[in-house]
Amino acid sequence: MAASDVAIGIIFLSQTVVGALGNSCVLLHYLVHYLMGFKVRHPDVMIQHLVVANLLALLCRGVPQTVAAFGVKVFLSDIGCKLLFYIHRVGRGVSIGSTCLLSVFQAIKISPEDSSCSELKVKAPKYIGFSIYLSWILYLLINIIIISSMTGKRSNNNATSLRDLGYCFSVDSEIMLRSLYVALVTFPDVVCVGLMLWASSSMVLILHRHKQRMQHVHKTSSLRSSPESRATKTILLLVSTFVIFYTLSCLFQICVTVIYNPHWLLVKMAAIVAGCFPALCPFLLMSRDSSASSHYLYWVRNRKNPDIRRNV
Repeated sequence: MAASDVAIGIIFLSQTVVGALGNSCVLLHYLVHYLMGFKVRHPDVMIQHLVVANLLALLCRGVPQTVAAFGVKVFLSDIGCKLLFYIHRVGRGVSIGSTCLLSVFQAIKISPEDSSCSELKVKAPKYIGFSIYLSWILYLLINIIIISSMTGKRSNNNATSLRDLGYCFSVDSEIMLRSLYVALVTFPDVVCVGLMLWASSSMVLILHRHKQRMQHVHKTSSLRSSPESRATKTILLLVSTFVIFYTLSCLFQICVTVIYNPHWLLVKMAAIVAGCFPALCPFLLMSRDSSASSHYLYWVRNRKNPDIRRNV
């Protein structure tokens, strides 16, 4: 086994372990909330789905890539290969959708009362659950087509045009089918990225206007130091990180798709870049929420009054 393979394996292993632990900690954080009886905020629901989607995307790509990098090339059956790629793509898609919903919801939430989004501020919470489950259904249906284009190395596939992805083969389909798949997968992603950029621009503009207004009236309290502002800035950081890694991932994926026989390093780099956002996402989210221990101390102080609940 070459030193380069070992290095790539260590990168995949580190990325998967760190990302899985981070996302698991966020889920544990919300589990503690439930057990202590705290009320769940609407953004928390979207974050929970985002974390679950990140875990699916990380584990279904990171674990087999790590195993393959350490020398075990043939270990998945045809069904196993198709299933792992399918779950990875669904997780990746729901991660995009959840990040989009989170940014749009926050932009609506902090919008001024006299803005065009005033009516949406009342209606938006009612459609959060529907929107999240719709994104799951949408990506579950769209990515069904990927099942026909993946095959395991242990299968007896007689296709002549195969792309080696490390632990599975990708079967080159006809140009029409490939174009249809790219269009189906890309369109929701482009819409989500467009909405995220719009929401991010709106949030930056709202924060800037509020800062100027507070400077004019000489008030000490401002949105800049409020929980709303901290949450907004974290979501802006989350969206910025997502857009950067998503753009890089798309560029790598285009190269892998266009090049007939891509170099193994290009294939590995595309997989590593694709896993960066799911691995970093939980640590960005942790900077927004206070620790579970502070909530626990609050709960202990009020344990004699079971009706007291904190709106988190």
